[in-house]
Amino acid sequence: MAISAKARASHPCFGPSARRSQGRVHLPVAPRAVARTRFVPESVTAPSGPVMTPEEALAMLDLTVADGASVGMAGITGPGDPMATPEATLQTLRLVRAKYPDLPLCLTTLGLGLAPLAGDLAAIGLSHVTLLVDAVSAEVAEGVYAWIRPSTRTVPLPLAAQMLVEEQRKAVKALVEAGVTVKVNVTVHPEVNDDHIETISRTMAGLGASIMTVVPRWTDGESGVVRPDMDLLAAVREKAARYMVLTPSWGECGDVLAAAENPQRASLPRPAPGRPNVAVASAGGMDVDLHLGHAARLLVYGPREDGLACLLETRDAPEPGGGDGRWEALAETLSDCFVLLAASAGERPREILSRRGVAVLITEDGIEGTVDALYGGGRKGKGCNTAKAATGGALHKGE
Repeated sequence: MAISAKARASHPCFGPSARRSQGRVHLPVAPRAVARTRFVPESVTAPSGPVMTPEEALAMLDLTVADGASVGMAGITGPGDPMATPEATLQTLRLVRAKYPDLPLCLTTLGLGLAPLAGDLAAIGLSHVTLLVDAVSAEVAEGVYAWIRPSTRTVPLPLAAQMLVEEQRKAVKALVEAGVTVKVNVTVHPEVNDDHIETISRTMAGLGASIMTVVPRWTDGESGVVRPDMDLLAAVREKAARYMVLTPSWGECGDVLAAAENPQRASLPRPAPGRPNVAVASAGGMDVDLHLGHAARLLVYGPREDGLACLLETRDAPEPGGGDGRWEALAETLSDCFVLLAASAGERPREILSRRGVAVLITEDGIEGTVDALYGGGRKGKGCNTAKAATGGALHKGE
């Protein structure tokens, strides 16, 4: 499905004029990676960055819009692969579409498992899907990837590489047939796939992809970042452009709004009218160190009359058991709180509490610094009782 010149000019991923006037918001709801390139340190075994539930991602988008940002696109691009957890991906897109019917939506993926869901994505009304295609032959893919993991299976690399290139072809064809625009992102890995980019462009264009972004690989050397060979990049772009329309430059993908520029900071919940307080699950009163389900009592922080955020009180949590009713009761108990801090929490309580207006933030940091950050910093005042002093110590069940 081709992108018209008019659409490219107004699209935050495709044109410099849109880049200046529009921004994109990334919704971090994809927790699991399905591949790792050979050019990422072996110590990196999982995606980095905060991961939200669909409801939390929608709340983040609401805050971005409420701040007056010009949002031209919302997309799911990580921190893992959206198709590794398709239920969360589809739920997020549907929630956003229901609340923002005219907002363009997109996602970025390797494409494993995408083809059967092309119709669902089309029904939601995605602007486009970006496929990360660094090879169209299994041999080249083996040179790019250290491992590829379709579904949750461990598959030998030669077989997995073959599966990847086949799944990507199926994904492009299925998306095009469903009426979804396909954008291809290619990373240039010198001496690995740089002489293969033209073949990628020709192959993807033949399958119906509409536009391509050519990205240089940036690597960390002993003395810092190693810049890519821009002459090589220019030569590769020239060859790729014979078959596919290219984005204006490798960095041209719209201005990233705060939610993507600093997702850790931007994803922090904020006080709201009627919800000025913070609840904390803590065993000792110094750190956020309890699983939500193990907390017998919760600390409640909030602003005093002078605006300083301090410990206000403790509140009993509902007894274990009761299924969803337990978390509904907790939401009622915390009806004046905009966020609950816990070391971990199950998906179901996070979903229920988020729906009831209480975001659940997973962290193991110190209480004082985290609460301070939630209120924007600079609110640590004198005379605030510490949680430990106020509660007498341990707070979890059985202590």
